[in-house]
Amino acid sequence: MEWQKAPDIEREVVKLARQLNFDYLKVKRIFCFRSQGSKSRARARIWSLPRIWQQALETEAGYCLEVVSERFDRLNQQQRKQVLIHELLHIPKNFSGSLLPHRNQKGEWLDKRVRELTKTIGKKK
Repeated sequence: MEWQKAPDIEREVVKLARQLNFDYLKVKRIFCFRSQGSKSRARARIWSLPRIWQQALETEAGYCLEVVSERFDRLNQQQRKQVLIHELLHIPKNFSGSLLPHRNQKGEWLDKRVRELTKTIGKKK
């Protein structure tokens, strides 16, 4: 499997963070990559830098957002936004380096929130 920096995805993440008022996201600490050769069924993944690694490397929290080229690149623009929003919702508001699960404390599914947010940015145009 190979990874390459994805500046197009980074630009889209910055744009989405602004449109959705995700002010807690430190977009300069979200590193975007496009992978090729993955056997995964996922369209994208988010990778965290847990606190123990932050301490060991003497760095602050960060995330790698990976889009799986074979699956992500064939999506239309709306579907791509939904996938990116989904991955960004895994980042907690304290930007700690941990990841949030698909279900929150209220028992709501992450995908429901993705649909709501996608409608929100559709109305802002």
